[in-house]
Amino acid sequence: FSTAITITEQPVSVSVPVGYSFTLRCRAQGRSSLQYQWFCQYQSGCRLIPGATNQDLPIIAEQTQLYTCRVNDLHRNAVFSDWVKVEVHQCVARGLPPRLWQGEPVIVLNPQEQRVEVGQPLQLQCAAMGVPAPSYQWYRNGNLLEQQKRKKLRITHTKVSDSGTYLCCASNSHGEHWTNAVDVHIGEQSQPTPLCCMSLEGTKEFATGKIALLVGNNRYQHHPNLMAPVRDVFELRHLLEHLGFQVVSLLD
Repeated sequence: FSTAITITEQPVSVSVPVGYSFTLRCRAQGRSSLQYQWFCQYQSGCRLIPGATNQDLPIIAEQTQLYTCRVNDLHRNAVFSDWVKVEVHQCVARGLPPRLWQGEPVIVLNPQEQRVEVGQPLQLQCAAMGVPAPSYQWYRNGNLLEQQKRKKLRITHTKVSDSGTYLCCASNSHGEHWTNAVDVHIGEQSQPTPLCCMSLEGTKEFATGKIALLVGNNRYQHHPNLMAPVRDVFELRHLLEHLGFQVVSLLD
């Protein structure tokens, strides 16, 4: 006995700028003719969208909402598609006119540098637009963080070993983009030394300190993105810091 209705193409979630036009698609197979009806989540319930009775649902992005499609046949059999999220960002993709944007990830929110005391929670956040909606992967010091696959990175109780340089990769079927790299410092908060209390000797040491600038390029116009420069920058930074350098790391 086979299922009366089988959905062969599920709609996919998207993350788009406000005003962007796109289409949600649903395809199904059945033993008789099929009828489609789209719904959206309204407050805490599910609301039928009047007139949305085609396989394709054209949308002009206005606000973030969830959507699903019901498919039924002439024998009162019915199935629902997956719920998908249409995430709408109140911004436009800089330098990417909507007609030219093919849905590749565009970073719209970068994480910020954090200073956190040991045992306190850490949260880093990023966001990207994309069609389909991007997936996320966080890294610390160039190493993949297996459990951190959401826009928000959360560590409930931080340890000193959580210190490091963090960045996130947003990717979909069109490509990948990286957020800015940010430093996270875990440890007891220390008060900065007032300028009036700094000795001339201390000032001299600061002025003659060793500083290194590292630049890793992994985006090229006519070449696929590279991962090696990202890892190389983090590894070289770690080595130079052990040698007493003050290191500034930049990507692209």
